[in-house]
Amino acid sequence: MKRLFTFIFLLAGGILSAQNPVLIPGTLSGTTFNLELQNGTYQFYDGINTTTMGVNGNILGPTLIMNKGDFVDITVNNQLADTTTIHWHGMHVSAVNDGGPHTTIAPGTVWNPQFTVLDKAGTYWYHPHLHTKTDMHVSLGIAGFIIVRDDEEAALDLPRTYGTDDFPLVIQTKDFDAQKQIVVPTNNDDVVMVNATIDPKLDVPAQVVRFRLLNGSSQRVFNVGLSDNRTFYQIGSDGGLLSEPAPLTRLQLAPGERAEILIDFTGMTGQQLQLMSYASEFPNGIYGATNPGMMQNMVLNGYNPNPLNGTDFNIIEFDVVAQTSNPVTSIPASLVEVTPYPEDSADITRNLTFSPSQMGPNQLNFPFLINGTSFDMDVINFSIPLNNTEVWSLTNQSAIAHPFHIHDVQFYVLDRNGNPPPVSEQGRKDVILVKPMETVRFITKFEDFANDPVPYMLHCHMLVHEDGGMMLQFEVVDNTIGIAKINDSENVFDVFPNPVTGDNFTVGIDNGKSITSYELFNITGKRILNENVNGQTSKIKVNITQLKVGLYFLKVYTEKNTYIKKVVIK
Repeated sequence: MKRLFTFIFLLAGGILSAQNPVLIPGTLSGTTFNLELQNGTYQFYDGINTTTMGVNGNILGPTLIMNKGDFVDITVNNQLADTTTIHWHGMHVSAVNDGGPHTTIAPGTVWNPQFTVLDKAGTYWYHPHLHTKTDMHVSLGIAGFIIVRDDEEAALDLPRTYGTDDFPLVIQTKDFDAQKQIVVPTNNDDVVMVNATIDPKLDVPAQVVRFRLLNGSSQRVFNVGLSDNRTFYQIGSDGGLLSEPAPLTRLQLAPGERAEILIDFTGMTGQQLQLMSYASEFPNGIYGATNPGMMQNMVLNGYNPNPLNGTDFNIIEFDVVAQTSNPVTSIPASLVEVTPYPEDSADITRNLTFSPSQMGPNQLNFPFLINGTSFDMDVINFSIPLNNTEVWSLTNQSAIAHPFHIHDVQFYVLDRNGNPPPVSEQGRKDVILVKPMETVRFITKFEDFANDPVPYMLHCHMLVHEDGGMMLQFEVVDNTIGIAKINDSENVFDVFPNPVTGDNFTVGIDNGKSITSYELFNITGKRILNENVNGQTSKIKVNITQLKVGLYFLKVYTEKNTYIKKVVIK
């Protein structure tokens, strides 16, 4: 009876009747990118203006097309009425360019990250990452694709004409109030959209077509398949192409995850095909299943009734039209070489445990913790040596699945509860869904970037959980160039008082060492103060009357070494 009610509700609501041409974001390419974050309005529903945020427009943002090896210069101009950040999700960049919660962009100011593109050809994305407001800014519309191209991908016979046979599709669910304004946060996300289009349809040519799928939802997991259960082919995961196409009829896609798939529409001119989410196949304990917790008595406020939970629903309709003049008509037999790090090369295994902050059947309505800890902007949770190869073991002791995301690196999944990962997870990854009472292990290497004055993040990519504090920080440190880890510096020099509440603080260093100079950096990595110390001294006083409250990093130089310490100004 419930299933019949749901079918009637979906049919009446139009979710099964695609009718709106899907929005295809414009593109920016080259090495210089100018992005303006702006407030706006958008008509999700005819004749009704909904308040939104966008990049270079009212909703979403342009697709940035980059080439591996290029040095890119990005200007992010924040014209919002709110402070925010922009994170290049999945890209291997230095921490000061990563756009995490420390690298804030105040209203009316500009952030100018610059970096060399080191990533393999693949589908990445950018979105805000301001602590406690990530969900708000993403839900209101700030999200955009990044496509990286390289010589390996260019040598393959793959569809790559953007908007013709190569389409970016960001899948999201949202909640609207009676005035059709977006509700944030919410567990009642009952409206499906693709590229900000409700009830979307897309004309596709009768040939092999490439889709770059992104789950941009705040919390919902999708179980992607086609309406006739035909086979499609996954060719890429979060961090680039797979070694060979993987034939699938289902593809699990958690928040933050990307996948590139090929669908062969040859001989289907004039026909229709739906991309579906088969959520009825989800077990309990996944956001999107009938029960979001492992047990039926576990409650998530606002989650039910919702016609999307535990049912099968349409994501987008494909209307097949004539072939293009130069179609791709076959699926390649192989793609690129994918070489995971061998497990025996690991220098260390790190164990992370996910747990609720409150036990019992109501635990889903409370924050979640990593290693019993909630996020603290002033605490570095892990110091990782540069060039370390590490195994990370993620154990979920909560009743709901968490999509784990790590900044800086791509990783290779080793196993799920001791079993090999499915083929869809055997490429480079930066997001992995860890189900209740499951342990997932992956291996990665921390290369290229170290000793930045801001840390990288690791967190749950359910944005409600992330904003609630399910996030930790790590730094990558290189001691071979004489820069000591922050923790090691505790025994070398001291800052007092710290936190600083007056007009200055004093720096004192161990006997036998002398301070030659110092530098003070803000959380974006900008040098705020510096001074060469005249003569040799073991104690100096730093005046901070012109500085704002916040977190800073102090570098103290001696004749032979450099030390770094966090300084908090209140």
